Amino acid sequence: MELVCPAGTPAALRAAVEAGAHSVYCGFSDETNARNFPGLNFSTEELTEAVAGAHKRGAKVLVALNTFPRAGGEKLWHQRLADAEAAGADAVILADVGLLDYAATHHPRLRRHLSVQAAAANPDAINFYAETFDVKRVVLPRVLTVQEIAEINKEIDAETEVFVFGGLCVMAEGRCSLSSYATGKSPNMNGVCSPASHVAYAEEGNELAARLGGFTINRTPKDRPAPYPTLCKGCFTSENQTGHVFEDPVSLDARHLIPALAKAGVTALKIEGRQRSRAYVAEVVRTFRAAVEAVEEGRPMPEGALARLAEGQAGTAGAYAKTWR
Repeated sequence: MELVCPAGTPAALRAAVEAGAHSVYCGFSDETNARNFPGLNFSTEELTEAVAGAHKRGAKVLVALNTFPRAGGEKLWHQRLADAEAAGADAVILADVGLLDYAATHHPRLRRHLSVQAAAANPDAINFYAETFDVKRVVLPRVLTVQEIAEINKEIDAETEVFVFGGLCVMAEGRCSLSSYATGKSPNMNGVCSPASHVAYAEEGNELAARLGGFTINRTPKDRPAPYPTLCKGCFTSENQTGHVFEDPVSLDARHLIPALAKAGVTALKIEGRQRSRAYVAEVVRTFRAAVEAVEEGRPMPEGALARLAEGQAGTAGAYAKTWR
């Protein structure tokens, strides 16, 4: 299976390729991609150099243009499609129907993948994108069991890519309403989830209160590490219970499911983490490359210690095992 790895910077891209990534995904330094954070992403020149370097080592580069264009501002997204093709990108990752149509019409030779932001999670939706816009691969939302993925693969004419490690989103990608409500900036349109400019901390008694857009979403004892204030991982009260209602502050780790995902017909395994360091990227990629090769060769998967790289130093199989609430 193809191992698709994150790169938030040119240095991280080189580290991913050197560690064994089959493909690397990245984005431009603007709101056309859903990781639009200061200090991350690529200029046009950096992308061109990165693609050339990756191709020399036999790796592919996939460019994420996975936000939804603002009405009247679509020219930026159109230009970035042209920039990605000129740079030699192997595919673009798109979510917006209008942008998919534009790409199919004006850049027919540029391979199209459907972003997880499109939230296509059933055969009808996937086949619509494949038949209408010639989408070759769909990144499935993190809401499906392995068996459900296997059933979908029987009914579609497209490759499937699934997440196996890294952050979990609110289980329905493409609908990041909580962060939009709190900050006025949409992850799906501005590419910024819980922007740092809207984060504030305050010591209150023996606790550290974390706020996003003025909303207090976590209180952490001073002797414990405070999580970054992402609304989906905040504490809420529901039916007289207070806790992580939407999502636990842990990372997805589905490495042990690689054999089952291979049997289910999955084409590519995706690692999340474009905001992570090159050292993080290199270690995670090496671990998963070894696991993929072991499965392909019929060997037991090597044991790996990725827990210390996971959020909260803990992992979960998420919706794959349907243990998530």
